[in-house]
Amino acid sequence: MKHLLVLSSFIGLMFLNAASAADITVYYSPSCPHCHHARDFITNTLVYEYPELTTTMVNVMEPSNRAKFQQAVEKCGFESGGVPVLVIGEKCEQGYADFMQDKIREYVEIDLTDEQKAAASANRKALEKDAEKFKSDNPMRANAIVEFAEQATVEKKNNTGNSTIWFWGLLIALVAGLGYILVRKDNK
Repeated sequence: MKHLLVLSSFIGLMFLNAASAADITVYYSPSCPHCHHARDFITNTLVYEYPELTTTMVNVMEPSNRAKFQQAVEKCGFESGGVPVLVIGEKCEQGYADFMQDKIREYVEIDLTDEQKAAASANRKALEKDAEKFKSDNPMRANAIVEFAEQATVEKKNNTGNSTIWFWGLLIALVAGLGYILVRKDNK
């Protein structure tokens, strides 16, 4: 019984660290001023505050992206096809204004741990103090933004499949190794 408790605690700790920020998909038009403000807030602020955050930008003016945009509008229950449309995890917002920033942060934080929220708050303060220094100290965060394209979707699906295989393979190996150690100690 004690071994089962140790094993379940170990597996629980592995999944505890898996909490991540809600991903954002921004549907925008290059000619939309509100879209530019939303993109600016996300690319220059949010991705630096939340290191777990990934953002996908979808240009709705590209013919190949229109079906994806229509699906998002329907999913969100919006009556118009106005942009920007922000899909943040399971939450949706249409339009953008600076007063929406706290609500967007709230949606991003839905699945974060208290420690991750505290880190985001500290990052926000560091950005407010000296944004250029903070951004130069964290240059990889600029890569958290991906421009959607059909080819990118195919590559992401392929990478996700490989990551999933590696994750489960590693998990099985760890559980088997732990089980072997626990059984071996009982036999001595």
